[in-house]
Amino acid sequence: MKLLLALILLLGIQNVNCMNNGLARTPPMGWMDWERFRCNVDCGNDPLNCIGEKLFQQIADHMAKDGYKDAGYEYVCIDDCWMSMERDANGKLYGNSTRFPSGIKALADYVHAKGLKLGIYEDYGTHTCGGYPGSLDHLEVDAQTFADWGVDYLKFDGCYASPSKMDKGYPQMTQALNSTGRPIVFSCSWPDYQRAQGMKPNYTLIGENCNLWRNYADIQDSWGSVTGIIDYYAKEHDTLAAAQGPGQWNDPDMLIIGDYGLSFDQSKAQMAMWAVFAAPLMMSNDLRTIKADAKEILLNKEVIAVNQDPLGKWEKRVIQKNKVEVWTKELYNKNYATVFLNRRTDGMPYSFSITLADMGYDTALDHYSLRDVFYHKPLGYYGINDTFTATINPSGVVMVTASSN
Repeated sequence: MKLLLALILLLGIQNVNCMNNGLARTPPMGWMDWERFRCNVDCGNDPLNCIGEKLFQQIADHMAKDGYKDAGYEYVCIDDCWMSMERDANGKLYGNSTRFPSGIKALADYVHAKGLKLGIYEDYGTHTCGGYPGSLDHLEVDAQTFADWGVDYLKFDGCYASPSKMDKGYPQMTQALNSTGRPIVFSCSWPDYQRAQGMKPNYTLIGENCNLWRNYADIQDSWGSVTGIIDYYAKEHDTLAAAQGPGQWNDPDMLIIGDYGLSFDQSKAQMAMWAVFAAPLMMSNDLRTIKADAKEILLNKEVIAVNQDPLGKWEKRVIQKNKVEVWTKELYNKNYATVFLNRRTDGMPYSFSITLADMGYDTALDHYSLRDVFYHKPLGYYGINDTFTATINPSGVVMVTASSN
């Protein structure tokens, strides 16, 4: 009996100290303000676009009524610059009273009433990246504050902190979140800061303490930024693929579809690549004014289904030839998704031919049924050694799924 009690106590301690919160079993989907709206706090001159409660209420409204919630996008996430520059008399954080006059708890209630969830931002260091109060030396009180407000998702940055101390500090925040008793998805920036300092992140430890984690530079509103992230993920494939799975995801950063920097084909390319990465799908755009073609890409349920596949496996770049890359992701029930990414810029579509075997499909199966997920049309049956030809626009993609059933 004493041995049994000791085992129960040990398991309880492990559950408190590791994430194991049962959340994010598929990549989280939602919206985050940072890439599009940054740290715009000038509500006097720019009331429609400043970081304040009206922006987040309006985004929640559009997520609920414009089909995003039904497609799986559920988190409305506040990034940096939401809080007062000082803590209150009890050492607690509170929202800027001018821009969030109703308070964060009221905003959470508003978002929840729409059938959505609220995310918030803090930083492990002394200050956030925008210079607001950080959580260092306040981990427990901040975690409880977020829980009391009804927060569902925490993005935890790493400015003004020592990367060498993050292996200890981030797990302390994990423990603090667990101790609140409220299920809160935990998004970490831990490995990115260590990578930038030339350190080798411990992804086993990170996976035990975070639901998702940033590991490369912030995305910017440009095709070059998107391809830079893709190149990094290709270079670090083996390390990152081994780290991720249900409940623990590599995060290449936000979707910039619907902003200023991507063409229509490049927007499709980001959506397709983030899908086969099994990446969190966090939009950062203006849902109040988004154009119909960008909205169509973001609401493509066939692409989203690839991203949300329950296996949670990462892609693999199987071919890189003539500036065309072929990326294949294994799906549930011996199915596959493949993205043909055209990195050429020579002004016309490029035709690329490859057998299904070379695409990385299981050669023990005789044939597959292929489907184009952007045009929503079947492409026919192909034997494992048959050749498939994709005609891909410059800086664009062709994305197919393959069913063995």
